[in-house]
Amino acid sequence: EVQLVESGGGLVQTGGSLRVSCAASGFTIDNYVIGWFRQAPGKEREGVACISSSHGRLYYKESVKGRFAISSDNAKNTVYLQMNNLKPEDTAVYYCAADRGDVCTSWIAPIDFNSWGQGTQVFVSS
Repeated sequence: EVQLVESGGGLVQTGGSLRVSCAASGFTIDNYVIGWFRQAPGKEREGVACISSSHGRLYYKESVKGRFAISSDNAKNTVYLQMNNLKPEDTAVYYCAADRGDVCTSWIAPIDFNSWGQGTQVFVSS
């Protein structure tokens, strides 16, 4: 059974940093595409970043380029999202998701991903 567990969210001031983690079980992350998504209150879920080790692809949402970095640790079967220079508009519940298909594209579309974690809250204070 594919399972994803996010952790590492919290409260941070504007300009601060956080690293959220996505621990995977039931599958090997290097055979899957892993994406990070976020959903703010009253807004639709949006793609933030995705990584496909098998296809050698990384994509980021335009507004987080240069501030966020997605990475993976195959030994720990975990994917990370390092978030630097955080802004109040980054406040959201952050989710990781996985899919076996070739779904890591510039769209980072939530609908393309089949398995989801429960999310971790990130709050950036102004």
